[in-house]
Amino acid sequence: MIEQAEGGLRVTAPMVIANARALHEAGRRALSSAQRSASVLLDLAGVAEVDSSALATLFAWQRKAAESAVQLRVANPPASLISLAALYGVSELLPLA
Repeated sequence: MIEQAEGGLRVTAPMVIANARALHEAGRRALSSAQRSASVLLDLAGVAEVDSSALATLFAWQRKAAESAVQLRVANPPASLISLAALYGVSELLPLA
């Protein structure tokens, strides 16, 4: 679901409502273990499917990262995630790498 990768984390599961709770918790645990003042790269290249819950999950991870003084950056977002963010008017809130 979420793997440790060189320089950060890699999401390997669809970011859809069926996985949202498990992804949320896995991401929170991973971000909690990151060193303060660290920069964590979240690679979404392995995400084949997203829905609007993906945005909610990403924003929850951003809040957790900020609480932990960690800078979260998102790499390789699927085009469908970018489209959803534009549709909802929140593109500028995504911390794209």
